[in-house]
Amino acid sequence: MEKSVTRDFSTDPAWQEKDLGIPLPDSPHACSVCLPTWNSVVGYEEQRDRVMKRLRMGYPRFFKHPTVERLFNNARSEVASENEEVIVLPTRSSVQRAHRWIERRAETAIRITSYHGVWVLIVPARVKREAEAYWRFAGEVLSSRMAQDFLDGNLRKESKSHLVSRAVAKFYGMKPENLFVYSSGMAAVSSVLRSLPGVQDGKKTLQLEFPYVDCLKVQELFGHGVVYLNEARGEDFDEALARIRQGEFAGVFTEVPSNPLLRTVDVARVAQACAEGRTPFVIDDSACGPLNVEALRFADIVTSSLTKWVSGEGDVMAGAVVVREDSPFAEDVLYHLEADAAETAPLYVADAEVLLSNIKSYRKRAKTVNQNGRELAKWLSCHPAVSQVWHPSLDGRDAYDAVRRKDGGYGGLLSFSLKAPKKAPKVFDSLKLTKGPSFGTPFTLVCPYTLLAHYPELEWAEACGVPSHLIRVSCGLEPTEDILKAFEEALSHA
Repeated sequence: MEKSVTRDFSTDPAWQEKDLGIPLPDSPHACSVCLPTWNSVVGYEEQRDRVMKRLRMGYPRFFKHPTVERLFNNARSEVASENEEVIVLPTRSSVQRAHRWIERRAETAIRITSYHGVWVLIVPARVKREAEAYWRFAGEVLSSRMAQDFLDGNLRKESKSHLVSRAVAKFYGMKPENLFVYSSGMAAVSSVLRSLPGVQDGKKTLQLEFPYVDCLKVQELFGHGVVYLNEARGEDFDEALARIRQGEFAGVFTEVPSNPLLRTVDVARVAQACAEGRTPFVIDDSACGPLNVEALRFADIVTSSLTKWVSGEGDVMAGAVVVREDSPFAEDVLYHLEADAAETAPLYVADAEVLLSNIKSYRKRAKTVNQNGRELAKWLSCHPAVSQVWHPSLDGRDAYDAVRRKDGGYGGLLSFSLKAPKKAPKVFDSLKLTKGPSFGTPFTLVCPYTLLAHYPELEWAEACGVPSHLIRVSCGLEPTEDILKAFEEALSHA
């Protein structure tokens, strides 16, 4: 395929005449999208034509890659009627689960068919929204590489997930038999939720701290409801710990640190309460990565989006689940995950090959990213126009240090807000950096996170302590002085 290059339209006045999809260097399978101005982000959220018609790429669970869209269109033309839509899934197990979930929510009959080696769920057009919700939140997606091989008549059946497990297990210091690889981070989280004995008994889960939006949605949509504590401190936290000790929940979920507020709960207290209440403790380490935090010392189960820091290129999706060997839940959870990882959302072999190549530079990249994140957080916290900076090296550092590895850092992800919120759009538009969702790319990536993740519920997010004008930064591998210079120039407009 023709190679493509990264472009930044942040200072291009004619950006609206260009494609907004930005493939990463040397990869036609990138999952990056450029939304270079505040208004383009709003236009994306409101599905305005001037933005949507120019999008060519996007995060795969939200925006189908052109190759995946072509596969969907081919399947639709062959197996669906005029008023029907399709969702193509990688395995029989996945399509059967999607069938049950969508049929129950939509209260209508839908059907399944095999299509030349993949599986298709055929739904009435009016049920398209529910079908797309399953694709997004369950994370059981077809990658662009799998779609391309399918269209070329070269669909590969072998697996290299065991090699990925072996490589990633080294970062956790544990044996690969206790690590399972999935086609996305959300597929990993969904699988863990299904594996919890308490969920099978009808119990709710507990979410501690404001999480990445889809981690909360998975518990809402695929579990039996979720109790949510957006700030795990004070009396409310004490009450939550008491309820955990009573065995009320099917599992306790948190992120270390959280995204986008980069806060860390008192993991030792939560782990102790979970042990007393015989409740699985699930920690997601995606925001900083396994080289920075040692979540498995406290958690029964760790989930991780390998798409982000571990891959570091933004050109492949994958997720992992790690089970602590001496966890009292290990036997039951391992039995479930072993089958689920292989039968529901396996990592396609071509994606595994790319990930294996990307992983080789993870340790080196992590050091640079950690330095850039800490220096930028420190610099922003001293800037007169900045109201608040969220980064593990600042507020709540003791809680983060409790789970940080001895040789680990504080990560490259941070957020900040301005003293004059109305100036946030001008500052964002002026930043001469790449802009869009996701994090963990080799280049610094900036987005107005709350607008992208919570646009229909901005008031709710504000009430949870997440400002609508919050700007999130994923530091890349550029020289630190180049990143600081970009922010210095942009903040002159604040």
